[in-house]
Amino acid sequence: MDFRIRIYNSLGRKLEEFNTINPNLVKMYVCGPTVYDYVHIGHGRTFVVFDAISRYLRLKGYTVIRVQNITDIDDKIIKKSQDTGKDWNEIVNYYTKDYLDMLSQLKVKIDIHPRVTHHIKEIINFVQKLIDKGHAYVAPSGSVYFDVDTYPDYGELSNTKKEEWNQGEEFVKEKKHSYDFALWKAWKPGEPYWESPWGKGRPGWHIECSTMSTRYLGERFDIHGGGADLVFPHHENERAQTEALTGEKWVSYWVHSAFVTIRKEKMSKSLGNIIPLNEAIKKWGPSVLRYWYLTSHYRSPIDFSEEALEQAKSALQRIKDSMAIIRNIISEGPKFYAKDDDIKVYREILNNLDSFHTAMSNDFDTSTALSYIHEIVRLVFSTLQYSRDFLGAMLAFEALSQFNEVFGVMDEEFYPTYDKMYKVIDAVVDIRNQLRQMKFYEISDKIREELLKAGVRILDSKDKSTWRFE
Repeated sequence: MDFRIRIYNSLGRKLEEFNTINPNLVKMYVCGPTVYDYVHIGHGRTFVVFDAISRYLRLKGYTVIRVQNITDIDDKIIKKSQDTGKDWNEIVNYYTKDYLDMLSQLKVKIDIHPRVTHHIKEIINFVQKLIDKGHAYVAPSGSVYFDVDTYPDYGELSNTKKEEWNQGEEFVKEKKHSYDFALWKAWKPGEPYWESPWGKGRPGWHIECSTMSTRYLGERFDIHGGGADLVFPHHENERAQTEALTGEKWVSYWVHSAFVTIRKEKMSKSLGNIIPLNEAIKKWGPSVLRYWYLTSHYRSPIDFSEEALEQAKSALQRIKDSMAIIRNIISEGPKFYAKDDDIKVYREILNNLDSFHTAMSNDFDTSTALSYIHEIVRLVFSTLQYSRDFLGAMLAFEALSQFNEVFGVMDEEFYPTYDKMYKVIDAVVDIRNQLRQMKFYEISDKIREELLKAGVRILDSKDKSTWRFE
């Protein structure tokens, strides 16, 4: 089977074979949230999608360094401060805590988590270099703008023309061109500020990601990701200012995840259909939510509904139920012969596992990959639970283990927490204590023997038994 990874590059809008700059090392930067409000289920999809991509690359033997920023100074944060009367730092710290808690619950691994306000010096240096090279200019107010006309490839990433280059910024006459964008914003009364060569001010939105990504990943790296809404202007501007500075290709692959919709409409505050991620996790649980996010290809929109989450919950439970059967068969031990029907099942499991990898290697197609996992689950229910074949169960166990390495929805099946393990052992020992009090010694002795086989030694005393690991 051909498991060479292909990836859809937004720059050029086509599938390309995946080749890293450094052998077996993937350097990835994904745009994180602006922490002025609770992260919502749309953010959650981006977090999980790039986590699954990272997990699959690691499964294929790559070392992955993933950087995801926290935007902790921005127009939206300042407005929230002005609207609520709260200090901007208080707002930032509160919503950063929510964001990090959501990542933890969703089991999303970020290697480096830089915050904008911790990199002001580097941002100022970056802006100054753009000025020195003639790509940026200082306006009379003290704001600094990028001169878009000095970068001839502008618009390539977003496939836009000059008349579509509205930056969404406040219109100011001091710009050379209406489509130039702010690198540094001059201070206004009541706003937080930092000192710079151009006066008091703060970073523009786009400059932060260019600065922090090159700070931690170098002037060239493999994957830059984010939601599809960031292609323009954010990623277009990042690319322009960074390549203008370095004079080289900056990012090998631009990867963008599609929106979460509700009743086929994009989530927005104006429509009042924003669903905070913490509420969704509280209702459905992180594993069901992760599973649901990955039932659709990352470049396709996914529509939120109660029915869709219920279906995801049922489908995930079926996979978990199959694991219970697999574990039970394995616990019975091997048999020393294989029938023709058993060998046929082995081939089917292995073929479906190969197909899982083929799908994942084809632009991380989790939706198609998942269908092959459900074929293996079907074999567990239709065949293995009756044949009780040890090798078939072991092959199915390995397939579901690789599935979980990517999807991250069954960790408790493979890596039980010590807390849960202790509770189970405590419960068994407590039941055994009750059996001893009732003088059912034969059964209590059998429990002691079985626990010892599992590496748990019972320590009997007159009144109550305790235990320790052997």
